[in-house]
Amino acid sequence: MEFEGVHHIAIIGHNLQKTLDFYVAKLGFEIIAQHRRASKKDIKVDLQKNGLVLEIFIKPDAPARSTYPEGEACGLRHLAFAVSDVDEAVRNLKKVGILTEPIRKDDYTHKKMTFFFDPDGLPLEIHE
Repeated sequence: MEFEGVHHIAIIGHNLQKTLDFYVAKLGFEIIAQHRRASKKDIKVDLQKNGLVLEIFIKPDAPARSTYPEGEACGLRHLAFAVSDVDEAVRNLKKVGILTEPIRKDDYTHKKMTFFFDPDGLPLEIHE
């Protein structure tokens, strides 16, 4: 089987306004579709930026994420975005009110990287 790429990444959030403020207003994703799914008691929002599609499910009653970094559970550990300049990306995140962990070098690639978190605590990474 040949994979052509990643079709989308699905994320569950608790609060529509906080999630859209974070991913759309602060990170610059564009809303390409939004559906209220009464049968599933959630809202599905599709976001896109530079060919990357995020499928956001707003489920106010979803269980909270395990704590980070201790208490990691099986499943998606984090989502990493490629950037050409981590220092610049950190400055841009700070301008919109998003704090990051200190910049460090990846143990194996020796490239700069750091983490920040979405409103529900999902770890997001930027990596050169």
